[in-house]
Amino acid sequence: MFDKNDLKIKPIEKTETIPSNWYCDGNIFSLEKEAVFSSNWQYAGHIEEIKDRTNSFQIDIAGNPVIIFKNDENELTAFYNVCRHRGGPLNLLNSGKKTVLQCGYHGWTYKLDGQLRGMPRFNRVELFDKSEHCLTPVKTELWEGLVFVNLNNEAVPISNQISKIAEEIKPNNLEHKKHYKRVEYNIKCNWKIYVDNYLEGYHLPYVHPELCDFLDYREYKTIVSEFYSLQYSPINNKKNFYKGEGGAYYYFIYPNLMLNILPCRLQINQIIPISERETLVKFDYFYDDIETKEGLKSIKTDILMSDKIQFEDIEICEKVQKGVSSNVYKKGRLSVECETGVHHFQNLLRKDYISYSNNS
Repeated sequence: MFDKNDLKIKPIEKTETIPSNWYCDGNIFSLEKEAVFSSNWQYAGHIEEIKDRTNSFQIDIAGNPVIIFKNDENELTAFYNVCRHRGGPLNLLNSGKKTVLQCGYHGWTYKLDGQLRGMPRFNRVELFDKSEHCLTPVKTELWEGLVFVNLNNEAVPISNQISKIAEEIKPNNLEHKKHYKRVEYNIKCNWKIYVDNYLEGYHLPYVHPELCDFLDYREYKTIVSEFYSLQYSPINNKKNFYKGEGGAYYYFIYPNLMLNILPCRLQINQIIPISERETLVKFDYFYDDIETKEGLKSIKTDILMSDKIQFEDIEICEKVQKGVSSNVYKKGRLSVECETGVHHFQNLLRKDYISYSNNS
């Protein structure tokens, strides 16, 4: 499936981009479910959304359904959302004074620690051990109010991977943000094209001229860490409509999460692959002030600007998908000055492909 030369890790001055078939091949797309998404941390939502003990996150990771909630000790808990009877979906249910997980298919119930509690009309089944039919746990972690899960139980804690971000963005505090709105976009391109596009400011003067005016583009810079990268720019004070001071921080957390942090605002973009040529992008908007007239005015301006930028990105990404799918494009080269974030992302992909190939 892979040419060994395409998997080599090289410095940006000497490397080529990942090959065009990685953006178009259904077999590679299927492999990525295990090699990339099942073995790296995935964003589930903000802790405020499951403040009520009867609420839960129900998400899919690479085709695997997962349910996340708070247990009796108010601790984050996650399981595969799969009943051990015949694979039905689970929901949190108040049963008297107890909260249980109940299968919506045949009514089996589980305690919040995953132990099987009850099976309706199952009395005459022989050699059945309830302890062998517990729910399968999933690794979960809370960081700065954001809930993450990982199907790989050997994974390094995400707080170890991105701990410096909270310090870098001060005085901004992600935990204090209030959720305002979610917007979703369907894009006809491979998820990696969307990520590549996000990871460089090279295209800003040509695709987003208004964003260039908002940012101090001359000071735009990219910094890479082991598992994430940061694109930073000061904000043009004449164009700044946000309350508070500070720059624009655009974090990419491998493999598919973006934190766009501006004064008093957090925008979370989650990139969800649908097929080798289709991607869903979820935008969650969080703000310090979602109540006052001044705050709502700023929010309206922010979302209008963000929506315009997004449609500009959708248009160019869909055209790039056609370009890399053409007969003439195979590989490209990277700008040392402008595309260090793309280089960093594509090398992390290579490492995951290599690791998966070695272990399968």
